[in-house]
Amino acid sequence: MPAADRKNKDKIEAAIDAFCDQRLSSRDDKMCYYFLPIKKTISHPFSTGMPKLKVCQRLKASNAEVCEIKYPIKVDKENMDYNKLRVKQLKGILADRGVDCDGCLEKSDYVARCKATEHLEL
Repeated sequence: MPAADRKNKDKIEAAIDAFCDQRLSSRDDKMCYYFLPIKKTISHPFSTGMPKLKVCQRLKASNAEVCEIKYPIKVDKENMDYNKLRVKQLKGILADRGVDCDGCLEKSDYVARCKATEHLEL
């Protein structure tokens, strides 16, 4: 969205509509489910330049689930050191790749499985 359009509430609402009309992933579809009924409430703070965290704090009063949608961790293959991640994050990476790690008990097992399935990255 061009910087000039970010101050216009109507264009922000149109951008939300255009985004939600596309074929979306389940997370984005869930976000649109929450955003579409309250797009006027969302567009006003963004048009004034309010940071997204403040907008979330305002929206939590009406619907706490709006800002709770989690997106997967983006993995940079060249600079990724799986040993620095927590086991929960490693499990999340494997789940996003659609891989089960049966028999993984320790962190080293998850790290080895992540390295073995790097080619499955979307």
